[in-house]
Amino acid sequence: MPTFDDAIAHALDHEVDWTRDPAAEPARWGIHHADPAPWNRLLGPVHARGGVSGVITVGGRTVAKWGEPARSDLTFSVAKTYLALLAGLAHGEGLLPDPDAPVADLLPGIGFDATDDPRHPAITWSHLLSQTSEWGGSCFGVHDTVDRWRTVHFDPRPAGGPKGGARPLQTPGTYWEYNDVRINQLSRALQHLWREPLPQVFERRLLRPLGGLDAFAWRGYDGAFVELPARGDEPARRVPSTPGGSHWGGGVSISARDQACVARLLLDEGRAVVDGAPRQLLPAAWVRRMVQPCPQAPFYGWLVWLNTPRADGQRPFPGASAQASFMIGAGGHVVWMEPAHDAVVVVRWLDSAHYPAFVAKVAQAF
Repeated sequence: MPTFDDAIAHALDHEVDWTRDPAAEPARWGIHHADPAPWNRLLGPVHARGGVSGVITVGGRTVAKWGEPARSDLTFSVAKTYLALLAGLAHGEGLLPDPDAPVADLLPGIGFDATDDPRHPAITWSHLLSQTSEWGGSCFGVHDTVDRWRTVHFDPRPAGGPKGGARPLQTPGTYWEYNDVRINQLSRALQHLWREPLPQVFERRLLRPLGGLDAFAWRGYDGAFVELPARGDEPARRVPSTPGGSHWGGGVSISARDQACVARLLLDEGRAVVDGAPRQLLPAAWVRRMVQPCPQAPFYGWLVWLNTPRADGQRPFPGASAQASFMIGAGGHVVWMEPAHDAVVVVRWLDSAHYPAFVAKVAQAF
């Protein structure tokens, strides 16, 4: 009978080919090398990584672990999902009343006005969360053109042009594209809503109440700050801004077991036991909407990947249920939330070509 040991062995045998020490071999670290100049360089800090590691929980109980599950490593675009959670917290607080309303209605003057681009006033929060905003411009010194025509591993569509090409922008809400500059513009907008560093909000409102045990950091690019205007009794403030990934450095460092805590919150529709009592940390309706397929990209929700069957009936992750969802980051990071087994599976530094086989082996063990 298949066991989790089979899946773990498969993962350990297929570590991503990135160097473990970016300072020693910078050419074998990260994804910025594929960008056109002058954006093919790091803008924020990175650090050495561990080897393949992970954890599997069922019903909130750890049933398997390997590698260094307590080691805090960069997690790349898994941090995108964390931005969706911060937006959900803001919604629950009344800071973001309507995700389908234009961003400019709440936050004029930060890059979503007609003076920036005639299309921008139509961009809503849900467009940003589903990666259909088609926002155009520069955020922290990087222009969105760097990620136009970008393709990523689980996008089934063929490349439409060369990465970094000047693809004509479409009407907001009509075209899906995985674009890290637009994600950073979402982070900037959330920073204006919260008016304090997003890492502090995430750690105080989510990670520590969930029982996060290990070192956590969310770092920004060098010199990337948001100027918050005075409001009411609050003076003007200058706070660091953090990217939704580590494409150009910075981003979230977190352990596998703390990633599992965050994933469990989504599996439980925003509920958690905090200090012995149940609490609704995130609005349940928000979590449910996060896993609704995007019409332009049914394999994607609100900054999470989905296992929605394709036209041919096949699912992106064979073995996982159609209701499964995933947080995915470059460098081999997968956080799999599987409602069919009340399970969370975290694996790190696994060669992405071997994700599907790993998922299939875990599913067989379930």
